[in-house]
Amino acid sequence: MIYELEDTSKVEALFEGWEETLIYSCLQKVMGKIFVTDTENPVSAMAFAGCFAFPAGEPDRELIINKPDGFVIMVPQDERWAELIEECFSDARKVTRYAIRKDTVFDREKLAETASKLPEGYELKKIDSDIYDLCVQDPVTADFVSAFGSKEKYLELGRSMVILKDGKFVSGASSYTRYKEGIEIEVDTIVPERRKGLASIVCSALILSCLDEGLYPSWDAHDMNSVQLARKFGYEFDHEYTAYEVSSDQRTH
Repeated sequence: MIYELEDTSKVEALFEGWEETLIYSCLQKVMGKIFVTDTENPVSAMAFAGCFAFPAGEPDRELIINKPDGFVIMVPQDERWAELIEECFSDARKVTRYAIRKDTVFDREKLAETASKLPEGYELKKIDSDIYDLCVQDPVTADFVSAFGSKEKYLELGRSMVILKDGKFVSGASSYTRYKEGIEIEVDTIVPERRKGLASIVCSALILSCLDEGLYPSWDAHDMNSVQLARKFGYEFDHEYTAYEVSSDQRTH
């Protein structure tokens, strides 16, 4: 049986050295959950935030097969966990993701210059109550806010910049998740408005806004296009890592 762990300090050592802000969110109890099979002396744990799961410690089949419902991206701590995920979910899609360094020194002047290039007819705003309602109605933007669980929590903890045209969303950058020291950035632009530099504008504006608050705007890339976009803002590639996209709830073991 698995349990949600209330005292997250009990598993801090299991995640030690893992530079992943979604794990920080869970350990700090800002958002997300940590699951264990032993609440007193856990030797295994799985941090879960957004749709990402991070199993750590000694491989535990029960933790893996009892993943949260629906689509989950599992990031194994090591090869032992990777093998267990493959055993439990034979239909899982193995993918490569790209970690970005988390010690970026940003060029504020360059970011401000980029953010100022908003074309005529477009409006740059933060997500407020009304824009939140627009976001949850559209699959393109739902991930901007959904991990927070409620409008109230997003408006309190979330950080964002979006570009509107005729009152409708066309591009945006938002906190996919939040931890005490910063956010994890999620960015998207609707297909007809791509290749106009809007993503660069909205990301630059969000990064500046975070820096003004003393928050670190963390970036993780799902493909090389995301890596290249990140480099425009001063981020540096760190390393590749393996993840598993588990969309089926059927278990093979």
